[in-house]
Amino acid sequence: MSHPLFSPFQLRSVIFPNRIGVSSMCQYSSQDGFATDWHLVHLGARAQGGAGLVMVEASAVTPEGRISDGDLGIWKDEHVPALARIAGFLHSQGARAGIQLAHAGRKGSMTVPFRGERLLLPQDGGWQPLAPSPLAFSSNYAVPQALDQDGINATIEAFRQAGHRAVKAGFDVVEIHAAHGYLLHQFLSPLANQRTDSYGGSFENRTRLVLEVVDAVRAEWPAHLPLFVRISATDWAEGGVSGDGSSSQGSHVGWTPDESVKLAALFREHGVDLVDVSSGGQIPNAKIPVGPGFQVGFAARIRTEAAIPTAAVGLITQPAQADSIIESGQADLVLLAREFLRDPYWAVHAAAALDDSASWPVQYIRAAPQHSATRAPVTRPEPA
Repeated sequence: MSHPLFSPFQLRSVIFPNRIGVSSMCQYSSQDGFATDWHLVHLGARAQGGAGLVMVEASAVTPEGRISDGDLGIWKDEHVPALARIAGFLHSQGARAGIQLAHAGRKGSMTVPFRGERLLLPQDGGWQPLAPSPLAFSSNYAVPQALDQDGINATIEAFRQAGHRAVKAGFDVVEIHAAHGYLLHQFLSPLANQRTDSYGGSFENRTRLVLEVVDAVRAEWPAHLPLFVRISATDWAEGGVSGDGSSSQGSHVGWTPDESVKLAALFREHGVDLVDVSSGGQIPNAKIPVGPGFQVGFAARIRTEAAIPTAAVGLITQPAQADSIIESGQADLVLLAREFLRDPYWAVHAAAALDDSASWPVQYIRAAPQHSATRAPVTRPEPA
């Protein structure tokens, strides 16, 4: 029996061998933005484990766009060779390779989380964070400098150049990070954006920058390759939303699910191929009803109302759960994060649990679960 979770999926010229993706997860293990052997082994193991798409973590488009001094970067040409090595290995394992382009905005200049997360001061190599407005994320973060028009133009250009470098590195997918309270999400939300110029106030103005970034990257990104955007469907601010992605009673003061649907429709018109639907991250005290699949309803609503493919994320841990999301048409891909940290071979283990076939590295085939006499093990060619 073939399950929807293990069916192929095509966007433009790229065919994903299954609907399982490894979500971008910061490793905070870079120096000056360079990918290391850690990144190669970490990401490569998930490709060996059967994921159809492996996304490289948030990669800063400028030095000041980093969350921490341990962030991966794609702001200079020297970053490309190590990224190309990773993309090449992912391909050798049958996976499609993606990379997320990011700018932290007001959440920047922090130390890495596992070294006692705190503000990185100038004497320790810190930098001035940038944002739509001079509003700190919290008392533990720096007050950012508001971007002027020259700064906005430079940011758009930085995303464009990052897209060009992603092409040179050989990635199949590029994703623009406009979620989790980082720069582009900050422009979207009234909680972080109090501008009175053409980039603040109305929905049209607050969405202007992300659409300009999309246009810049889409112009650089080959027409035959898909472009993703990750969004936070809601800030989980006052008023809240229900688990199916609809608005609940009360007033909204932040970015809303209704606005997410409108923006997703605009993305489709601007050449975006898939919306990666997460939530939250804009304010430190948001009340989020975390539970299994708690964000899937947002992906389902955007997929239906904006008529654009979506990826579902957030506490998707069980094979049957993931398969049901695809089978029911709530999303086109499921992206797992922490579950892939717990089990790099989640995809092939999920196939065994669902009595489906999955591709194992030829070097590991002796450990693959037994298949029936009528279905031979599916294996990959040996890496070149």
